[in-house]
Amino acid sequence: MEKEYKMSQARKDELEQELNYLKTTRSDEVAEQIKIARGFGDLSENSEYDEAKNEQGKLYSRIAELEVILQHVVIVDESAASDAITIGCTVTVQGADGKEASYKIVGSQESDPMHGIISEESPFGKAFLGAKEGQEVVVEAPFGNIRYTVKKIER
Repeated sequence: MEKEYKMSQARKDELEQELNYLKTTRSDEVAEQIKIARGFGDLSENSEYDEAKNEQGKLYSRIAELEVILQHVVIVDESAASDAITIGCTVTVQGADGKEASYKIVGSQESDPMHGIISEESPFGKAFLGAKEGQEVVVEAPFGNIRYTVKKIER
């Protein structure tokens, strides 16, 4: 069975727009770069040509990646009523040190840990899925288990 990519409708729309851009505008730009680089002479010593071909490879790789993701996308209903943590929830937690932090739990294609947007496939996301307000959750980390208390769940 192929992997499912859980995400919001908005994220799916963003990926579709990126795929369209890559297949049209960006593809034409890279083809033009290759055409110009060929005009510089001997291809065996032509670094501009090599760079343009590398860019083309990256482009085709990203297009293939996006096509696979969009073929196996599962749209998450972020408005579903539940008192437990699900994808799309913003969770406020309190660590053992008493400090509070908020995180949004999302599908793996939407995560941005530096901005508090955590994948449901990460150890943190997995530990919190299904938890309820007031519940203590243990997150397994490389340096030991970390305990958090769920303070607030927002949809």
